[in-house]
Amino acid sequence: MGEKKVSLPAKLINGGVAGLVGVTCVFPIDLAKTRLQNQQGIQVYKGMFDCLAKTIRSEGYFGCYRGAAVNLTLVTPEKAIKLAANDVFRQKLSKDGRLPLWGEVLAGCGAGTCQVVVTTPMEMLKIQLQDAGRLAAQRPAAAPAPQTQPSRPQRPSATGITVELLKTRGLTGLYRGAGATLMRDVPFSMIYFPLFANLNALGRESAGGQADVQAQASFWQSFAAGCCAGSVAAVAVTPLDVIKTRLQTLQKGEGEDTYRGVLDCTRRIMRREGPSAFLKGATCRALVIAPLFGIAQGVYFLGVGEMVLGLLG
Repeated sequence: MGEKKVSLPAKLINGGVAGLVGVTCVFPIDLAKTRLQNQQGIQVYKGMFDCLAKTIRSEGYFGCYRGAAVNLTLVTPEKAIKLAANDVFRQKLSKDGRLPLWGEVLAGCGAGTCQVVVTTPMEMLKIQLQDAGRLAAQRPAAAPAPQTQPSRPQRPSATGITVELLKTRGLTGLYRGAGATLMRDVPFSMIYFPLFANLNALGRESAGGQADVQAQASFWQSFAAGCCAGSVAAVAVTPLDVIKTRLQTLQKGEGEDTYRGVLDCTRRIMRREGPSAFLKGATCRALVIAPLFGIAQGVYFLGVGEMVLGLLG
């Protein structure tokens, strides 16, 4: 299968634009995923729709976008690194314009490893901001406050959390859960990129009636392939995402466990909540990742970066 030659600046622009558009569209579902995954004792939310409804009722519509500023700031380098690294690895591992399955898996592994340098601090900050509303909603449920004038809870900020982590734990504080992030993102990329490439190739074959290595997939072919591959990969690594989310959450609710590492987290979840807890937020993850990567691949294959560079040149 032939690969389209795209310059590195164009790859970075494509990845950045795709990330911004995708995150804006699906962030409220990602917030619901984080809150559902962090529930241990008191069940504040019964599901995704209940979580979103209660969030809007208590925090307003924009409460669904808590932590979005962090994501929108860092998703550009994160998605740019992921997509560009995969493309670079694919080109390096290709022989005579063809890439074997092991090369596709290896390229995905490399892309997932490269992105962790940005993904870990981004997720670390985002999770604290997203989960703050759940913790605030849990307090009155755990211990009803006396009937006095309610005080508005202090809302954490990304800057405040960053400063506090750097002050108390140094740079490693921002990279808490880096191992779990690596464990999630590498398998995700190893599943996603080969699956997407092969689904996208089927799209090219059906468009012309025969395989055409020079043909460029249409937007809708790339979008559908990205959605399908993204949802499969997202559900497959959900147990690892649950572990990563629990490890990176700094503030715990009433009666909720704290964890010493990946193995300790896995044992405690299994013992206290059972195996089904490892699939918490799986539907939300599929609904987030499918359009996110569908949009990403659609924009990438539309060549938005090339158009921008053409206008600037």
